[in-house]
Amino acid sequence: MNTRSQFAMFRWIVWRDMTLAWRRRTDALSTLFFFVIVVSLFPLSIGPETQLLRSIAPGVVWVAALLASMLSLGRLFANDYVDGTLEQMLLTPQPLYLIVLGKVLAQWLVSGIPLIVISPLLGVQLGLSQESLLMLAASLLLGIPVLSLIGSIGTALTLGLRGSGVLLSLLVLPLCIPTLIFGTGAVEATLISASPEANIYVLGAVFVLTVVFAPWATCAALRISLE
Repeated sequence: MNTRSQFAMFRWIVWRDMTLAWRRRTDALSTLFFFVIVVSLFPLSIGPETQLLRSIAPGVVWVAALLASMLSLGRLFANDYVDGTLEQMLLTPQPLYLIVLGKVLAQWLVSGIPLIVISPLLGVQLGLSQESLLMLAASLLLGIPVLSLIGSIGTALTLGLRGSGVLLSLLVLPLCIPTLIFGTGAVEATLISASPEANIYVLGAVFVLTVVFAPWATCAALRISLE
């Protein structure tokens, strides 16, 4: 199979999933609203002290983004599994790696990009400076795809199981801790006028490794779940 046909298939998978997500856009909006509500509750519960809010802002936004990403992961393969489309995809001669990567990319475009776009506005609410806001958006731009790719493995492993949401959280959340640490660390470095480069480089390396290896693990998990 030539490269052109593989690229056409990849583009079709992304377009198909985005079209289906648009028809069920309330799911994506619920993820975004959850993110906004969780971050907005902290100033109300802690108080208006600017220095305190600024110090906890990176962790609050990142944890909220992680939890919001978990909400959208359950829909990654579920609908295709129920109607039999996923099984048909596994039987096609198309590389399953590209199918998985296309579905994760579509999920990120629908659910991840809105979180990244709105995060600076929420950062302003928590008193972050302009430099910290830019670093927050940059760290989420690298980190949220990692969360989606790691989450795709857990989603594939728990496909069709009862209580899969709880099991998915138990499987995925511990694996996301390094991304959470370095993403938060990059923003915190700007708060103390330190260089965030080390955290960003590590986050970038984690992103590259996850893009290369996570889809293969997801493919194996899908085959196990559908046997």
